[in-house]
Amino acid sequence: MIYMIHSIFEKVKNEPQEGKLADYIPALANQSKDLFAAYMIDEEGQVLKFGDYEVSITLQSISKVMSFIVAADQLGLDQVLEKVDVEPTGDPFNSIVRLEVAEKGKPFNPMINAGAITVASLLPGNNVETRVKAVTNFISQVTGREHFVNQEVFQSEMETAYRNRAIANYLKANDYLRGTVEEALETYLQLCSIEVTTEDLAKLGLFLANDGQLLNENKKLITLKTAQFSKALMMTCGLYNASGKYAATIGIPMKSGVSGGVLCTVQNGQIEHLKGHIGIGVFSPMIDEIGNSVKGMSFLQQISDHYALSVF
Repeated sequence: MIYMIHSIFEKVKNEPQEGKLADYIPALANQSKDLFAAYMIDEEGQVLKFGDYEVSITLQSISKVMSFIVAADQLGLDQVLEKVDVEPTGDPFNSIVRLEVAEKGKPFNPMINAGAITVASLLPGNNVETRVKAVTNFISQVTGREHFVNQEVFQSEMETAYRNRAIANYLKANDYLRGTVEEALETYLQLCSIEVTTEDLAKLGLFLANDGQLLNENKKLITLKTAQFSKALMMTCGLYNASGKYAATIGIPMKSGVSGGVLCTVQNGQIEHLKGHIGIGVFSPMIDEIGNSVKGMSFLQQISDHYALSVF
């Protein structure tokens, strides 16, 4: 059966190639420009999938959602919010300027680098390995398979982490980091380098749409409050300094990464035979100047319009 969504996918796939690879991370400069994938799953486990959905990518900034969830659920949301705020910035994800103008240098939200580095330092465990493992274990519980750090991408990011190291030093000077600067930075960059597929992204999106309940299991893995805060942050801060634009035009909680992945959660919608809570994973590595996947966002824009997915 040919669905309308398949036609939308093919139309976007054949759109002129725009954007560029995230070549400031050397390992990401080697991705094929033509890769494009979409995967959708609903609360009954029904699936729609298109393109290169089996290709592995690294989470990059999408990991910020996972690390926030683990830190908030393990430490308690209030403790995390003592160190990181939940306000949008309108600035690039790697901006330093807001740290200097904010009261006591507090990061504005966990979806920018300053906030994510802070959250990485707060994760449970006494060293980098155990903190990263806390997040990979969480992702594995949701997706049903093991996840690992792509060491090539991690080393590539560590070798070029000058700006992130500057941010981490500023945070440490203002007493926002637990442990050392290098531990926080290494934890953060390893989290960015965790490998997933679009299927994994879709399952994570469905997990959040279900307010923290695992597919086919009548139990919640995280608190309702943590799930709600995570989705609110995705909606208001998840697409860098284009978050307001996409909240207005697409209208669902999303988080992007510069590898070209996008994690999306639909609270109550219908896409062909999929209905109710739906998780969506999209991937295309060519990103715009802000850091969002060009074809990924075009596809999400068109399916939101056609299937009326916006929460507004």
